[in-house]
Order: sequence, then structure tokens, then C-alpha cells
Amino acid sequence: MPRFALTLEYDGAPFVGWQRQANGASVQQRLEDAVFALTGERRVVHGAGRTDAGVHALGQVAHVDLARQWREDRLRDALNAHLRPHPIAVLETKSVGEEFEARLSAVRRHYRYVIDNRRAPLALQAGRAWHIKRRLDADAMGVAARALIGRHDFTTFRASECQAASPIRTLERLDVRRDDELIEITASARSFLHRQVRSMVGSLEHVGSGKWSAADLRAALEARERARCGQVAPPHGLYLVAVEY
Repeated sequence: MPRFALTLEYDGAPFVGWQRQANGASVQQRLEDAVFALTGERRVVHGAGRTDAGVHALGQVAHVDLARQWREDRLRDALNAHLRPHPIAVLETKSVGEEFEARLSAVRRHYRYVIDNRRAPLALQAGRAWHIKRRLDADAMGVAARALIGRHDFTTFRASECQAASPIRTLERLDVRRDDELIEITASARSFLHRQVRSMVGSLEHVGSGKWSAADLRAALEARERARCGQVAPPHGLYLVAVEY
């Protein structure tokens, strides 16, 4: 049975998250409905990452098995036609071998978190960034972030309902960069715990606002206690940027 990898972009605002749920529409559900409308086949679309409600994607990857071979560009265009008017776009479809698994085959995931650090309310960025009016010290945030890079027990930055077997993860990159009023935090790792990125960003905000020092952030990490997390940043500032294979 032919397998296809899909590269996806979506606005997470209208959805309960990636995964199909009983309490509302999900990205996975809309994609599976589009596949059914196109092919008449009820297929599961498997994603590389289960983004939470409100989280966006610029380069989510999924795979689906179909009964027949399709020309890649035609499959992309046909799925997009059936996805309208939902804010999901199939950027690329690629025929892959049956050994390809969107989640298990991934070797690295890249996330970006956007903070709009200005006094004025957001117009174009509303629902696309965390609006923080008080001036944040992005340099201090960048220095503090270095403590989180590497292999650690990330229990402090793990949602209490996280189902991962272990809190140990290797964070390869955590960069903080300011461009005028925008602060972008980029995180890269093979895999992340549930709400790990948003938890780290929320705690870095404490550093940027002066509530915490870099030593406080390191102490929170070393405590390995969820209660020591500074806060959880809102979902609408988070983007799944790309998945590497």
C-alpha cells in the first residue's frame, strides 16, 4: 500500500490540537476527512508531533497510507481543495517507503516561540505571538537559557499529564534573539516532553522581566519539581517549524 509523507502548515487557533478528540475539531480529523472526501478511504493520518490546542505549524510532517499510487503534486492539490476553508495547507506530498514513520523516524524537531514585546496592542500579530508590554532583557534570557542545553531531567518543565516514559531529554539548541520588538526563542531536540517548550519559555520570561536570575532558572531545572516551573507560556506564540529525518 503506497505511503505518503505530508508537510503541513496550519493555524492552531480553531483546533483542539493535532490529535483527534471528542471535544472539538482537530487538525488530524480535518486531514482524515479530506482524505476520505478525496479517496473514499478511512485512513489514519499519523503526525510527527502532537501539537496542543492553539499551537501553530510551519512544517509539521505526517504520513498516510492510500490504496493506490498518486502523482505527488496532484495529491497535494486535491487534499488542499478538500481542506478548504479550514486553515490547513499541505505544502508538499512525497511518496515514501513503508519503513517511514512520521513520528518514529524523526531525528530532530525545531520549534520557535514568538514574543511581541511592545506597549501597543497587537493587530496583525494577535493570536500569533505572546504579547508582553514590559520590556524584557533578551540578553539575560539568552544567557540563562544555556543552562537548559544538554541532557537533563526536565521534570520541572514537563506537564503533569505528560505520558512520556522518562523525563530525560537532550536539548540541542535554545537560542533567544531580539529583532526590534520581537523576541524569538528557538528550540531543537530529537523529541520534547509535553509542554516542555512553553514551560521553558515561561520561565525564561521570568528572567527577562527580572523576577528570576540565571541561577534561579538553573535551580528550577535541578529541583526536578513541576511546582518550580515559572509559568507556562500561552500556546498561540508557539510554532512547530520543521521536522528532520
